[in-house]
Amino acid sequence: MQLLDGRALSQKIEIKVTTEVKKLKAQNGVTPGLAVILVGNDPASQAYVNMKKKACDRVGFYSVTHEMPEDISQDAIENTITMMNDNPNIDGILVQLPLPSQIDETRILELVTPSKDVDGFHPYNVGRLTTGLDGFVPCTPLGVMELLNEYDIDVKGKNCVVVGASNIVGKPMAALLLNADATVEICHIFTDDLKKHTLNADIVLVGVGVINLIKEDMIKDGAIIIDIGINRAENGKLVGDVDFANVSKKCSYITPVPGGVGPMTIAMLLKNTLKAAKINASEKA
Repeated sequence: MQLLDGRALSQKIEIKVTTEVKKLKAQNGVTPGLAVILVGNDPASQAYVNMKKKACDRVGFYSVTHEMPEDISQDAIENTITMMNDNPNIDGILVQLPLPSQIDETRILELVTPSKDVDGFHPYNVGRLTTGLDGFVPCTPLGVMELLNEYDIDVKGKNCVVVGASNIVGKPMAALLLNADATVEICHIFTDDLKKHTLNADIVLVGVGVINLIKEDMIKDGAIIIDIGINRAENGKLVGDVDFANVSKKCSYITPVPGGVGPMTIAMLLKNTLKAAKINASEKA
C-alpha cells in the first residue's frame, strides 16, 4: 500500500505558482487577486477560508475576504459580487458554501462572472467541463486528478465508482474521469447495495461525510482508494469516509485524511486563480 501524499504535491504546486506569479508581475505588472465571500460564523468555513488566505500570501497573491453576518440580505451579497465582478484587480471570486437558508445560492453562484469563477460552480463552467472544453473546474475533483497523475495512475479504461453525487465534488469528479476515458459509475444515498458497486471498482472515490462508510469487505484487493470525506470524530480527530486502518491493508493506493485531498483543493484554487489572472492579463494586453 502506498499513500497518495497530497500535502507534498501541494507544496510542489505552490512553488511553481510562486514562480509564475513573479514572472507575471515582472512581465505584465499583474498580481493575481482573489476575493472570498464568507457568510456567518461556521468554524469549519472560517478555518478553510483562513487556510486559503495563508496560501495566497505564500504564493504572492493579493487577497481580500468579505466577512458578512449570518442574517445578511440577498441584495447585500449580490451588490458585493457585482462590485468584485467590476474590479479589474480581482481575478477570482470565491463564495464559501454553504450559505444561510435565506440566501438563494443558485442566484449567487450564477452572478459571478464565469471568467472569475475559480471554484468552477457557474453553469457556464459546469457545461464546459461536461462537454470536455477548457474552463474552470471545481478544485477538489481537479486536485484528485492531479494527485492521480502525480503517481502515474492512468484512469483510462478503469472501473471507477464515485460515491456521492454533489455538484461540488461527485458530479464534476465523474465528468473529469469520463473525460479521461474511465468507465464511471456514480453511487449516492438512494443507491441500493453500495458494496455491490464498490467491490468491482478499480478506483473508489468517496466524499459524502460519513465516517467509515467504506469498509475492507467493500473493496477488492489492490483497489485504489480516494477518500475525499472530512469529518470530526468523537475524539476530535479529523477522519475521512474510509475505514483507513483496515482498508489500507487491502488496497494498493490510498489518500490519508488529513493530508490527502484537502491540501490539493487549496492548491487547485491557487492554480485556477493564476489561470484567471493570466487570461485577464492577456486580454488587457
